[in-house]
Amino acid sequence: MDFPFHREASATVASPAVKVFAALDDHKRLAGHMSKPSLMMAGTTMAIETDQLEGKAVGSEIRLRGRVLGIPIFVVEKVVEYTAPLLKVWQTTTEPKLLVIGSYRMGFELTPQVRATVLRVWIDYALPSAFFTRLIGRILAGFYAQWCVNQMVRDAANGV
Repeated sequence: MDFPFHREASATVASPAVKVFAALDDHKRLAGHMSKPSLMMAGTTMAIETDQLEGKAVGSEIRLRGRVLGIPIFVVEKVVEYTAPLLKVWQTTTEPKLLVIGSYRMGFELTPQVRATVLRVWIDYALPSAFFTRLIGRILAGFYAQWCVNQMVRDAANGV
C-alpha cells in the first residue's frame, strides 16, 4: 500500500516509557479526540470498538464508526507492529469510508530518557479514491492529519 503523505508530532512526557505506553495502548483513550465533538469532526463523534485483544497485539482489530454531516463514516484498522513499551503501529485493512483521508498507517514510538520519555506520533496516508472526497482531501487532509497527531500527543502529555 502506498502512503504518499506524512504528518507527525512529538513531545517529551515527564513519565517513564512503560507508563506512557500503557496509557497510549488503550486505543479508546488514544483516539479519544475522535469520540468528542469538535470543529475538525464537524461537531460529530465516532464510536471506537475493539476485538477481544483490545488493540493490544499484532492482528487485533479496531473499528471506528459514526456520521459526519449525515454521511456514514467507517474505518477498520489492524495492529501490525507491537513492541511494548516502545512501539505500536496500526493501519487500515480496506479503504476507509472517510471524508478527508484514505487508507493510512499510523503509530507511536517512545524513546526513554533519564526522567522522561520522548513520544512521537505519526501518520502516513493516502487521499480518498472517490472524486468528491479526493477533492476535499486535497484541501483538508494535511490539516486533519496534523490535528489528529497533535491531539494524540497533547492528550498523552496531559494525561500521563
